[in-house]
Amino acid sequence: MTPNLTTDEIKSLILRILGEIAPEADLASIKPDISFRDQLDIDSVDFLNFAIALHEELRVEIPEADYPKLATLNGCIEYLTAQRQTSQR
Repeated sequence: MTPNLTTDEIKSLILRILGEIAPEADLASIKPDISFRDQLDIDSVDFLNFAIALHEELRVEIPEADYPKLATLNGCIEYLTAQRQTSQR
């Protein structure tokens, strides 16, 4: 994973990728604990593209079993922060 990213930088990255996948989305109004799929007009293919983009951008492995952890903004931040800490050890 890209080293030394802050929580705010991870959040910004997540929102940027979501904006690329759902360009019509109002990212400023994203609620952190509500599923992206409930807030944005994205389907399972869009969500898969989101997970792939996170993987490519951050160079972190995201097993398919962990995809539910990426469902909300807070969940995504927590998961990626934990992955970052694990990869730095």
